[in-house]
Amino acid sequence: MATDRKRLIFNAFVMNTTSHIHHGQWRRPDAHQHDFNDVETWIDLARLLEDAKFDSIFFADVSGLYGDAEADYSVYVREGLQIPSNDPSVLVGALASHTRHIGLAVTSNVFQQHPTNFARQIATLDHISKGRIAWNIVTGTQDNGYRNFGYEALADHGERYRWADEYVEVVYKLWEGSWDEGALLRDKDGSVHADPSKIHKIFHSGDRYRVEGPFLPSPSPQRTPLLFQAGSSGPGRAFAARNAEAVFIVAPTPEIARQQIEETRALAQQHGRRPEDITFHQGLSFVIGDTEEEARATFEEYQRYASSDGYTAHAAIVDPDGRVYPPETRIKDVRTNTARGFLQQITAHITDREPLVGDFTVERLKNTVVVGTPEQIADEIERWHDAGVDGINVINWVIPGSFQEFADRVLPVLRERGLAQSEYGDEPTLRGKLFGAARLPERHPAAGYRGAFVGAPRTWAEADAAREGDLEDQQSA
Repeated sequence: MATDRKRLIFNAFVMNTTSHIHHGQWRRPDAHQHDFNDVETWIDLARLLEDAKFDSIFFADVSGLYGDAEADYSVYVREGLQIPSNDPSVLVGALASHTRHIGLAVTSNVFQQHPTNFARQIATLDHISKGRIAWNIVTGTQDNGYRNFGYEALADHGERYRWADEYVEVVYKLWEGSWDEGALLRDKDGSVHADPSKIHKIFHSGDRYRVEGPFLPSPSPQRTPLLFQAGSSGPGRAFAARNAEAVFIVAPTPEIARQQIEETRALAQQHGRRPEDITFHQGLSFVIGDTEEEARATFEEYQRYASSDGYTAHAAIVDPDGRVYPPETRIKDVRTNTARGFLQQITAHITDREPLVGDFTVERLKNTVVVGTPEQIADEIERWHDAGVDGINVINWVIPGSFQEFADRVLPVLRERGLAQSEYGDEPTLRGKLFGAARLPERHPAAGYRGAFVGAPRTWAEADAAREGDLEDQQSA
């Protein structure tokens, strides 16, 4: 029976690669994720998800290999563990032209592109999709990824978030501030394509970037894409509180999820935002059977294909020098620039003994795999919903079968309980569907750049002089 409860958001959590989360499953006869180079694989999946009324297809991404950058990497190649993998932003352009409603989320690391080019790329995708693009903001966790872009090693954890702060400042200025509303005229009779008085240079000058502008694309339907973020550490939560609209979590229990959600929303209020400005999306995967016994038998079959080497390699925790900690290392002895939030959650979850690095993989798998009948799975999803979770990132075992099975067997039960949508709303944009409006609210920091460059300096000399004057005023105050 339907209720008036707030429904959940459902995202398909995928990657343009063979082995994303559940390693070894690509070897199954019904698996097609090894056909990831074929665009038809993804077009068919996107259409399947849209028919099932999923809210978005969320593409993860990396810029390098996991683990020790100087160690042998044959395990990743042998397992297909996120190598080879392709650029999701290119793929999403194709999917946008074959779908009408489903959101399209891409992951992009702040170090892998200059913010000006990235902002232009995202604005173009938002135009192509008519406003259905989301950006998952990440700061990187792999030494190898940073080395691929000319850096010596993974930047310090705190420095990565300072970097992200400036990066989003630049793209916000371009998306929200460079073009005023009504600047694009396309007036054929008056022979005026756009109003130059409403298009501005931004003259951004920071620790890492110096960007003049103006922004080349005109404002897209959302201007700023829907903003995902996945940091669960202290700095990550603070960044989410300021910027995120959707936070991807992999909490080991609903209780720990509730704590993270409440803490982040409290932080958001300190920044002038509202608790409901941020949604939280728990990652879960499902094994479905007509009976509990059948589901458990199916899970045993899944485990027959599972690759322990793949799971271990994916979960590698490295020290500040990039060396991998052995599984028997006590978590309290770990010093790392990566996965801090997840390790803190494991420590909070295991209280009857000393938690070890090896628990990282086991606990994440054990607590984020739901095995049972459609009704039992719906019951478990309700537990997460009652803990404050707004959405579920559905993690596949195989493509497309895992999503087809979830759509056919679980979503109908959730719809009966009022927890899943039966149709898309009238709002055409992704933000509109989730929050009721295409544009960010005025209380989001990006909105502060709207109109900020009207009457701004017209040269770098003027801009630098104005900044010097502001700095002197601040120091004298």
